[in-house]
Amino acid sequence: MRILKNMTKQSKHKNEKPESVKEAADVAAQAGAAETDIKAQETATEEAAEAAEDFSKKYDELNDKYLRLYSEFDNYRKRVIKEKQDLSKYASEEVISGLLPVLDDFDRAFSLMDERDGNPDKEGFMLIFNKLKGVLSQKGLAEIEAMSQDFDTDFHEAIAKINASSEEFKNKVIDVTQKGYTLNGKVIRFAKVVVGI
Repeated sequence: MRILKNMTKQSKHKNEKPESVKEAADVAAQAGAAETDIKAQETATEEAAEAAEDFSKKYDELNDKYLRLYSEFDNYRKRVIKEKQDLSKYASEEVISGLLPVLDDFDRAFSLMDERDGNPDKEGFMLIFNKLKGVLSQKGLAEIEAMSQDFDTDFHEAIAKINASSEEFKNKVIDVTQKGYTLNGKVIRFAKVVVGI
């Protein structure tokens, strides 16, 4: 009986082994499949991360190009607006510069008329001169004040230097030989002056 019992046990174990092997094989296959799936998922995740990184780089590149192009266009637009304003502001500069010698001639004529008394034409010339000066001042012409002012190279051109009679005249304009003018704040002719040293 013992032998029979042993045989039955052996046959039971023999029957269990093939099923266990099948189950083990199934489990191993499932584990291998799961491992393959995990590797595939990791590969897909890495590819997605690389694609996202490439997309982010391209986005940053395009955004940078866009911002640079936008700022260049904005600077161009501002420059064109400023040039147009300057053109309209200083368009008459050449004509007005051509009229400055006429103003100088009027000043010389008035100084000669002051020397001669009783000149009836002086009033007529004064009216014409004042009218011309008024029109030019409406266009933005302004005389540079120079007499007794501190010498300023931004507005004055020194044509001579003389010894000052006192300390208060040092580095000051003592005489103006030719008037200077600005047009809308821009110097179109420097005042020619004599400076005390």
